[in-house]
Amino acid sequence: MGLRSWKARRGWKNRSKRTLIAAALTTTIVAGTTGWAVGNEQQPMTGPPPGTQAWRADHTWGVRLPDPATAAPARVAAFFGSLSEAQQHKLVTRHPSVVGNLDGAPAALRFEANSLSLKTERAREQARETDPGLTLQDHERARSLVARYEELLSPGRQILAFDPRGRGQVAEVYGDLASAEHVSVVVPGSDMDLSTFDRSKDEYGTPAGMARSLLAAAGPGTAVVAWVGYTTPVGLGPDAATGRLAEAGAPRLARFVHGLAASGAPRPAVFCHSYGSVVCGLAAPRLTASDLVVLGSPGMRADSVADLHTSARVWAAKDESDWIGDVPNVELFGLGHGEDPADPGFGARRVPAERAEGHTGYFAPGTDSLQAFAAIAEATATSTPDNGAGTDARPIGERP
Repeated sequence: MGLRSWKARRGWKNRSKRTLIAAALTTTIVAGTTGWAVGNEQQPMTGPPPGTQAWRADHTWGVRLPDPATAAPARVAAFFGSLSEAQQHKLVTRHPSVVGNLDGAPAALRFEANSLSLKTERAREQARETDPGLTLQDHERARSLVARYEELLSPGRQILAFDPRGRGQVAEVYGDLASAEHVSVVVPGSDMDLSTFDRSKDEYGTPAGMARSLLAAAGPGTAVVAWVGYTTPVGLGPDAATGRLAEAGAPRLARFVHGLAASGAPRPAVFCHSYGSVVCGLAAPRLTASDLVVLGSPGMRADSVADLHTSARVWAAKDESDWIGDVPNVELFGLGHGEDPADPGFGARRVPAERAEGHTGYFAPGTDSLQAFAAIAEATATSTPDNGAGTDARPIGERP
């Protein structure tokens, strides 16, 4: 047997052994948490926004309105462009829950529509606070939602999407989207929803905190969108270990990004944290992004950058203190998410993260990872793919 054949055979055996061990570990972890996790299994939110039936039935002007479930964002943008300002605002008033979530509709109209929807939901929950037919638990839940909606209605907030169903979904813009030369989208991982996406605890582990930090680092001319537009896993367990929720979220992310472009925004850099990188990996072939940046990733359901079938530049960051490094990088029997994007063999461009701490520290001020992210967001970052050579063409984050 030749030396090359012997090395190849040994490598195959090592990979097989590693895969079996990792699969056993993954199965053990999932089995050990099944009793807790099954009760937290999430049902993905799919389909068009609430109010779609009334929208479809509206023939006020003798024309069919673009179907929220099937119309391409470019078609939606063209439709709104054909309307007068008065007609646009009439649709906002009549169908706020649809316009507020309709990818391709002008951002300013979506802000206005979602403000109306939030006020409607606030009034609904205010009535439930004192409804004698409800339980004390229902009253407490209603009070919590009233407070949440009032926070989202604070002056200056720009809510680009809002859906109160289930755990709730939301997208918020930081910066001036209308005039931005560069746009970024933050896609979060587990435990993010309407109530947690901008929580003060573990700020830089939330999409809102990541977005605010990135905006401050990137400076003028940049807008950042914190997007919680899919049903995220809750805690650890089967939802986090499988791609079921990511498969439901990927088309929603692709459509959302298409909607930004259709409404006049530049192609965004998309930053994907933790389980969000699984969503981004599955969305990649349809994602009109300039850059795809994954951080703290358990895998992207791909073996390499080539497997993502994307024209976007792909970047990866993982700090040594991140617990995600202990997660087996396999995909077997539906468990696990495949190769580590931060591994040199994956072929992604390397983002330094030596000063980041833990799983949620990548966007913390003063870190090398945040500096690098800002350079990517401003389209000033350049580097060669990390192919194991261990060097970049120019240190990422260094301004030209």
